Amino acid sequence: MVVSKGLLMKLSDIINRYEAMAVDTCLSPSVSAIVKDIDHTPDKINRANSKAQRQWFGAIATLEEILLSQVNDTGTYDITYRGLILSAPTTIFSHQSLNCQFKTGVFTPQTGQKLTSIQAQLPAARETESCTIATVSELPLFPKDPIATEQFYLVLTPYFGLIAVLGEDSQKLPAFHFSFEPEVINQGWLALRSRLFAANYPQLSQFDALVQDFYPPNPDYRLVTQFSRLLLYHLPEISVVHPGQRRLIHWKSKDKEKSSLELFNNAPDIAILQALTHEIRTPLTTIHTMTRLLLRNKELTPKMTKLLEGIDQECTEQINRMELILKATELRITSKKQKSIRLVYTSLENVLNESIPCWKKQAQRRNVILDIVVPKKLPQVFSDPTILNQVLMGLIEKFTRSFSEGGSISVQVATAGHQLKLQFRTESSSLNNPLEALGQVLMFHPNTGGLSLNLDVTKHIFHVLGGKLIVRQRSQYKQVFTIFLPLSQDPNNHDLHPFSQKEYR
Repeated sequence: MVVSKGLLMKLSDIINRYEAMAVDTCLSPSVSAIVKDIDHTPDKINRANSKAQRQWFGAIATLEEILLSQVNDTGTYDITYRGLILSAPTTIFSHQSLNCQFKTGVFTPQTGQKLTSIQAQLPAARETESCTIATVSELPLFPKDPIATEQFYLVLTPYFGLIAVLGEDSQKLPAFHFSFEPEVINQGWLALRSRLFAANYPQLSQFDALVQDFYPPNPDYRLVTQFSRLLLYHLPEISVVHPGQRRLIHWKSKDKEKSSLELFNNAPDIAILQALTHEIRTPLTTIHTMTRLLLRNKELTPKMTKLLEGIDQECTEQINRMELILKATELRITSKKQKSIRLVYTSLENVLNESIPCWKKQAQRRNVILDIVVPKKLPQVFSDPTILNQVLMGLIEKFTRSFSEGGSISVQVATAGHQLKLQFRTESSSLNNPLEALGQVLMFHPNTGGLSLNLDVTKHIFHVLGGKLIVRQRSQYKQVFTIFLPLSQDPNNHDLHPFSQKEYR
């Protein structure tokens, strides 16, 4: 097989070429030659790799924040894409709204047999009412393609284009690059397109059309400045452990005068926790994506399908748990400076319809009886549907994981003036497990090995959502968690009548 020169070029080579042009323009030939002639020691390579990795993860978090501020996150999606996201070797986002509203493609190395299979695939239909990760397209790379050694993303939106690469610099040192320049982005797309063309990818015309629709405009200097500023903000901190010292991760606070939230902003483990949640979500999202792609195979046996569905469920729950932990840290850090979420009219009925099946599966696995009684007609609340869904799931997990020998959870919904009351009554079959503090955000269940957000952080999330969480300890076996959420001002909201209810058992 004859391999074209374009297929041998990596994305970092493209950016290095443009950066070299800028250097040669700004520097004299003698200075430019000095810049290119530097020896590399193992220590220098390790430090460069560590620096590039931190910048890569910081850039992903920065892009997530910028895109989330520009897209609709109400939980409903139409068939119109807001842009195009190409990445490798995995998807870079775990936020459902971004995966749904952007056409997403992931480049992965394929064997010859797999390439033939991909060539025979027909375009997948896009779901319109509910979006799943199945909308991610698997894009082929030949096994020895040099681009397979890089991590990258190329993003096209109506407002900007961006290419970011974790690869090498012109000196072959590990390096992170990013560029908003339309010419650089276009050359990056052409390099990726050449791979799809060589593999005879059947949906290439669809990507061509999207690139044409979202061709990158000249960058706005304010956006570039914002990206650079947020990149510095999101850089994971390096934890330094001095010789002879041991870093304690698990501890119990004895200071009763200061709550965990008062200590939160000064806690050294917050940045580490943020970096770890992102590190954990990345491989989980990869497994999740590949599992969804495998589930589309019509030749699976029932046993294989059941196994993959179990993996899919576990990945979904773990990703949501990591998202909730990360969001909890972000909300606390940004709450005093700016609003980090947007409250909108939210259909509680849709939230519960999406959440309750997950609650039931979680309860069944833990031998917990779940009794849910909600009115047939639910009013809208003023909240954030994604965070509300995640924090309610977090509460259910907290309850079920604290029951070492089973128990029961009763859920009821009613109105209380201008608020909606969502009440969870829990009863354990044995004494409630003692909880131990794990840093400033999490609680550890020693008997079950489970993690959950601590009570102060959970209360703070509901406060940011415009609501309130009240906890009552009825006995050593019973607890009552009452959540109040603000009702929307929609005149169609009505009181909830106990004679018009439906039960979930």
